Amino acid sequence: MPLILLVEDNEMNRDMLSRRLSRKGFEVVMAFDGIECMQVLSTQNPDLVLMDINLPGKDGYELTREIRANPDTANLPVIALTAHAMSGDREKSIAAGCDDYDTKPVDFKRLLGKIQDLMEN
Repeated sequence: MPLILLVEDNEMNRDMLSRRLSRKGFEVVMAFDGIECMQVLSTQNPDLVLMDINLPGKDGYELTREIRANPDTANLPVIALTAHAMSGDREKSIAAGCDDYDTKPVDFKRLLGKIQDLMEN
């Protein structure tokens, strides 16, 4: 069963996404912030990270750069999830090292397609 790390500080978003992903056959581990994210990555090997951008402490851009800088996680697929849908936000996410970008509120079918595409490559 593929393992997804969901990094999201909003409890309702975490709950909704984790339940929907579980119903689609994914195992989901969650992190509230950057500290938890890095702790999970040190103990588990997720197949993909769904990274909220606006997090307390370190933002998702900084966390993604840390993931890319670590040889153990450098190739881990990361999808940025953000309520920011301004011009340039997608490019900023890609420049930080994210493999893809999606906006909130989440279109689950579209996000699922992106997850499956990244896990197949």
